[in-house]
Amino acid sequence: ESMPVGKGPGDRVFAATGGLPLGQRSDARKAYRLQELARAQKKTGLPLTLHPAHFPTNPAPSAYAIIAAQKAGGGDLGALCRHILSACWAEEKNIAEDEVIRDCLARAGFDPALADKGLLDGAMTYEANTEEAINRGAFGAPFYITDTGACFWGQDRLDDLDAHLAGT
Repeated sequence: ESMPVGKGPGDRVFAATGGLPLGQRSDARKAYRLQELARAQKKTGLPLTLHPAHFPTNPAPSAYAIIAAQKAGGGDLGALCRHILSACWAEEKNIAEDEVIRDCLARAGFDPALADKGLLDGAMTYEANTEEAINRGAFGAPFYITDTGACFWGQDRLDDLDAHLAGT
């Protein structure tokens, strides 16, 4: 079963930490977000659609596939995540659809059938991950917490995370 858009774990994180889902944010925040996305696209050179056809969508099926792939091994987990993000943000595909997820799994070297396996386990792990995120203070994505407890939120903080991990 799929979750309705706007009723997933991300909304639980927002509710627990004072954030608002995109659709509930003020017009000023929405406009600023679009400026930030355009700047990030220019800075990284990565293809990015500011208004993807299938966003927001239910992230759970893709998350379950990532969880299954992580447990199964045999492919490139980082590539899988990049393919899923690219499918949504650059290729105008719905990452809640099984065929899109199977394609991403295959392109990352995983068995595409993982999209159909371990759904209950994936759902339980996803739920546990959501609880852990809330308990550890995560409030957005991407959100990184190091072994020392240092927190970094947003793709614009990756240089800071790299510097922290390098000890500089």
